[in-house]
Amino acid sequence: MKSFNLIKPYFYQRRHLILCGVLCLMVVDTLQLLIPRVIKWAVDDLTALQFDGLRLAVYAGQILAIAGVMTVLRFVWRRLLIGTSRVVEKKLRDRLFFHIQTLSANYFNHTKTGDLMAHATNDINNIRMSVGMGMVALTDAVFLGSMAICFMAYINVRLTLFALIPMPFIVWMARSFGKKMHRRYTRVQGIFSDITESVRESFSGIRIVKAFNREQREADRVRDVSKKYVRENLKLVKITGAFFPFMVLFTNLSQAIVLFLGGRQAITMEISPGDFVAFISYLNLLTWPMMAMGWLTNLIQRGAASLDRINRILDTRPEILENPAPQSRNPEPGKIEFHRVSFTFPSLYYLADPSGLKSQPEPNKKPIVLTDISFTVPPGSVLGIVGPQGSGKTTLLQLIPRIYDISSGTITIDDIDIRQLALTGLRKNIGFVSQEPFLFSGTIRDNLTFGEPVAEEKLIKATRAAALYDTITRFPHGFDTIVGEKGVVLSGGQKQRMVLARALIQDPPFLLLDDPVGQVDAQTEAAIIDTIRSLAKVKTTLIVSHRISAVSFADRIIVLEDGHIVESGAHSELVAANNYYAASHAIQRVQERSVQE
Repeated sequence: MKSFNLIKPYFYQRRHLILCGVLCLMVVDTLQLLIPRVIKWAVDDLTALQFDGLRLAVYAGQILAIAGVMTVLRFVWRRLLIGTSRVVEKKLRDRLFFHIQTLSANYFNHTKTGDLMAHATNDINNIRMSVGMGMVALTDAVFLGSMAICFMAYINVRLTLFALIPMPFIVWMARSFGKKMHRRYTRVQGIFSDITESVRESFSGIRIVKAFNREQREADRVRDVSKKYVRENLKLVKITGAFFPFMVLFTNLSQAIVLFLGGRQAITMEISPGDFVAFISYLNLLTWPMMAMGWLTNLIQRGAASLDRINRILDTRPEILENPAPQSRNPEPGKIEFHRVSFTFPSLYYLADPSGLKSQPEPNKKPIVLTDISFTVPPGSVLGIVGPQGSGKTTLLQLIPRIYDISSGTITIDDIDIRQLALTGLRKNIGFVSQEPFLFSGTIRDNLTFGEPVAEEKLIKATRAAALYDTITRFPHGFDTIVGEKGVVLSGGQKQRMVLARALIQDPPFLLLDDPVGQVDAQTEAAIIDTIRSLAKVKTTLIVSHRISAVSFADRIIVLEDGHIVESGAHSELVAANNYYAASHAIQRVQERSVQE
């Protein structure tokens, strides 16, 4: 029931519309109960030979009038009740998407994209069905069922009691089968997530798949997951496949009892032929509520399983929390200071659960990434960061905009702990260029501006600074060129310059550049470095690079190794020290000369 609290507010917001829809549905059900009465009168008149064409026309007209009113009211209740399910679907999907965006980066380290996609599609659709058709089935099961029983009892109480003999068995089956359905639906929907992830991953990496002739392997992988999905569905069908036939069996059992006992009463004239026909009609109307009980059980268990899965996500709290009373600072380039900062990824390594539905953190598996890092970057200065792969360079940059939170120590901007600043304000003042450039599948303009209106002059200035403007002008549609999924029409270097231009367009006081020249040629590298040089004294900049030439102009350079600062100083000082930095510098100079030759 805790999970059903997720959709309670949406019901409350539309309570008047839901009430109107339920009332219309109840009126329709009541009108359905009147038709057998009209048929009873017609049959009694026919058997008594007391009829004429006019009277039959009246009976036919009454049925047509009832059917016409039912048609209008059916449209109204479907519009209100099924419409409510669509509104719940939309609002729950919006809430889920917004909440997922608030979760910290570490959550996505161990959550599959396909799993999240399955939550936003299949699970939400199950909830929609349980809400919309669930309300209809519940109303029919309770109201239409009870009213049909009352009309049957009005005709003959004894015959009604015999007809209801199977009802206790139906209630028992609904309770016992419902628990098994819930477990099976949870399992099936978990495997559906695996299918979604497998297909998404295969299509996302289709170029690699083709390059290595792995089409058959990927097809086999998806086929294996699909077989698993079919197996689990077949286990579910064993339950639902037994449940619904039993419901039909008990319904037909009632029909057989009524036909045998009611037919005898009609022969002995305990009830009139019209009453017998009407009783059969009411029993047929009662068939749907009895079936609706089974369908309702099916819908509720399917929806409950999906609600449980979504509720687990909504119950997940972000690790990076907003300060309730944030401090503010001037929007100018400021000082960044690390004081004895250490960082360990929280629960990064996970063991797969045998069920395949979830993962559990493996104890004592938290690698230390950074240890006792201390340095100061004065306002408007440039700090270069170099070091071997895996030394913690990228992670160090990610700590400043609080993509991750430090494990110990403090990071301050203008002597204010970044955890005391508003999270949105902190990130708004930082231009972040990631090591792996990500582009959306829209236009170049949309990727640069995130859809915000930006003056053309500002676009041109930023792309010129990123050595990208000439490339854009060569495209037929310029800034309105569609880049495709993940920027597929662009080269690696063009993507890298795109994200650099994206950061420059925001004109932030702080720049964090993670290897901004790693995928460009020497000429473009020189242009980008000139741009970064020109920003000195204007922006506080931290630049990570494997290329010594990209950081040699920095006011200060630190060398990271195994999460520690092992060297620090200006370019000339580090070269003279004859350690890692000097060795890397010498190797790269030899490589550059060999390329030139």
